[in-house]
Amino acid sequence: MLLFVAMLAVALVFSAVGFKKYVWFISIGYGLSIAAIGVALLIAAREQLTAGIVCACILFIAYGIRLGGYLIFRELRSSSYNSKMKTEIKSGDGMSMVAKCAIWITAALLYACQTSPVIFRIANGSGSDTLLIVGMVISLVGLLVESVADLQKNAAKKVNPGRFVDTGLFRIVRCPNYFGEMLFWTGVFVGGITICADPLQWIVALLGYLGIIYVMFGGARRLEIRQNKSYGDDPEYQRYVKTTPIMIPLIPLYSVEKYKWLVA
Repeated sequence: MLLFVAMLAVALVFSAVGFKKYVWFISIGYGLSIAAIGVALLIAAREQLTAGIVCACILFIAYGIRLGGYLIFRELRSSSYNSKMKTEIKSGDGMSMVAKCAIWITAALLYACQTSPVIFRIANGSGSDTLLIVGMVISLVGLLVESVADLQKNAAKKVNPGRFVDTGLFRIVRCPNYFGEMLFWTGVFVGGITICADPLQWIVALLGYLGIIYVMFGGARRLEIRQNKSYGDDPEYQRYVKTTPIMIPLIPLYSVEKYKWLVA
């Protein structure tokens, strides 16, 4: 578990940007932490690198740079987004240091757990196998889905900023970026199924996977509540939400608003 502890330390360092603005613990700090873990694993495993491990780490780096870059750009360039979020997300100015530290540590631990299937593969000297390749393909598809979804949403909002987005991937599922996120981490988890050496590693990997799935559904609930307030009186929006799954294509789950235990 030494390598896992080292990657937790990396996540703690890079997610510490949240002390500037507490929501960054789970946004910009998230992207930076995953990218940094990818780089740190390449360095830590430099004497036992295989093509599969290199590709897995590169996926972490690409994922983190894409997410972190997108969020930083949105923070710096989107005044409309920032003004809207001020009314929906607490600033954290009155939050105690103890509370901030609790969020920081919990978030960093989640990031380390999410990446743990690759961490344990390196620590256990497992090299590459077929399941790792399968997992990376799933992750790559997920990365492409969420990247395309973000581009399509930005393009649609430029054309009609006051309307909900129901074009492109949003025709298939209402939260394609969250679906892509779940696909990415499903691939990471699948790629590590064969390499966990003991129950503790299994528990850590499972906690990371279930944790990010919970966060994504919580994010979908928060988005649904926000969109219902903005577009709830629009008949087209009502038809859209009643016929388009909220999280997973073809799965007839159309709303998560009533599930109050989904807090994100």
